[in-house]
Formats: sequence, C-alpha cells, structure tokens
Amino acid sequence: MSVDLDVQGPATPDGPTDEELAQSLPGNFRSRYADLGDVRLHYVEGGEGEPLFLLPGWPQTWWEFRKVMPSLARDRRVIAVDLRGMGGSSRPEGGYDKKTMAGDIRALVRELGYDRVDVAGHDIGAMVAFSFAANHPDAIRRLALLDVVHPDESRYEMPLLRRPGRGFNMWWWAFNQVPELPEKLVAGRMWHLADWLFENSLVDPASIGPADRAVYARAYDSPEAIRATNRWYQNFHQDIEDMKSYDKIGVPVLGIASPASIDQFEQVLPTLAADVQVVKAEKSLHWIPEEQPELVARSLAEFFA
Repeated sequence: MSVDLDVQGPATPDGPTDEELAQSLPGNFRSRYADLGDVRLHYVEGGEGEPLFLLPGWPQTWWEFRKVMPSLARDRRVIAVDLRGMGGSSRPEGGYDKKTMAGDIRALVRELGYDRVDVAGHDIGAMVAFSFAANHPDAIRRLALLDVVHPDESRYEMPLLRRPGRGFNMWWWAFNQVPELPEKLVAGRMWHLADWLFENSLVDPASIGPADRAVYARAYDSPEAIRATNRWYQNFHQDIEDMKSYDKIGVPVLGIASPASIDQFEQVLPTLAADVQVVKAEKSLHWIPEEQPELVARSLAEFFA
C-alpha cells in the first residue's frame, strides 16, 4: 500500500491513519485495538513466529520502530504498542506509573493468547519494559532496553543547568512534570517542539524527516494527549519508589546505548540483572531505532533468537 508521507512543514489535523501507516510497511502489518478494562491499547502487528513486543517512547508512537519492524517480522510475530496515553491508545485519568503501564502490557500479552514473550523498549518504553520484567517474570523470556533505564534515585541529581560542552540539557524532564501549563503552551504547536527536539538531537536530521515528525506531532497535538503523556514524567517519583522493591532481573538483558548513555548502561545494568550484554550505538544521540535501524534489527534478532 502506498501512503503519501511527503509532509514538508507543521502537521495538519489530517494525515495518514495508523492503519494506512501499518499497511505501508512490508510484512502485512495491521493496526489493532484491545480493550483491557480501564485502558484501550492500540498496537500494530505483523509477521509470524514467537512474539516480540516493541514499546516506544516520548514524543513518538509505535511508528518509531517502522524501520526495524519489517526485518524482525521475517522470523517473529512483531507487536508494536502505543502505551497508555500514547497515539491511538486511550488516555485514562490515572495509571501512568510504569508498574501500572507494565500491567497494561501484561494484560495485552494475555489477551493475545501468549504465555511468555520477548520485550524491547526505548525511552519511556524501556522503563515500562523493565517494569514488565520486574513485575511479571513469568511472562518474559528476554528483555532489551534502548538508551534508557528505569528511574531510580539518581534522577534527582540530574542538573537543570549544564555547563557548556557537558552534554545535552534534558529540559523536557522538568517541563513535562509541570501540571497544567504544558498543554496550554504546546497544544496545537507540537510540531515546533518535536521539530526542534529532533533537529537538535539527531546525528543525521534526515533519519527522522518532516513526514515522520508530522506523524508524531499529530499524535501529541491535543491538550488531552499532552496531559496524558506528561503524566509519564509526573509519576517518576512513584517509579523511583517502586524501583527500590525490585529484585534483580532473572532473564537475559540486552542494552543498546548511545555514546551519551553507554557509561550508565555498563555501570548500572549489571547491578539490575545477572545476565547482561551491552551494545554501543556509535552513530546515535538517542533515537536509535531510527538513526541506526540496521544495528537495532541485527542486535535484537541475534539476542532474541
């Protein structure tokens, strides 16, 4: 199926649907929904074989895995999920701590008829993936984390103001925790936030082009979407408390980290799991599935084989 993604500027309210985007990918992908009690999750699935769940992050949707899904679907049943509050999924008032969001994924796994699955997450999705492994060890076979680990108390030491040349200022961690204000400033203007973020944090800005940025901007452009996804950040305090109660992860863990995150991954992951591998995504600043899709697809295929 051919979908016109030739967008060259700020997102308009109209654009390709999730079903059209899914069908534009090789591998017979389809857009689906699952009603799971207090939340309705949207997901895109395709391929045949053992199930592999892909969990995306902010400010993206399942579409961030578009470059790796066709390759992985040659040997796996690939299920890319919009998290609670994201994209085509519903936006309930509560439940944005990562433990509850991991419970959403557990319910989806059960709804789709699986007992144990492989899970890979990026950014916020990596936090949910880790929580899934910590809280539902009977339901996971292997875990992959892309560039982000679960929040712990070290997050309270993040500097609000970095010295020049000492790394990227992650201002959105604070901005997204402010109640009520972000949706007033950003609603209807999400293109500008997403465009600035990608333009300033990609090794190659073309790896997430205008059309893809428009897909993300549309997904986050409403006040309701902004409020819901901000709650991922506003619940970090609860996530940090939950982290204190988790035992070491018992399944094999793969970390794929950018140069900015590699030291943290190599130091922290061995304290969180007994069986750890770490791969460095040398040519990425954070958006690894879109910046280095060949590396991600190969690493995941080998690890989950």
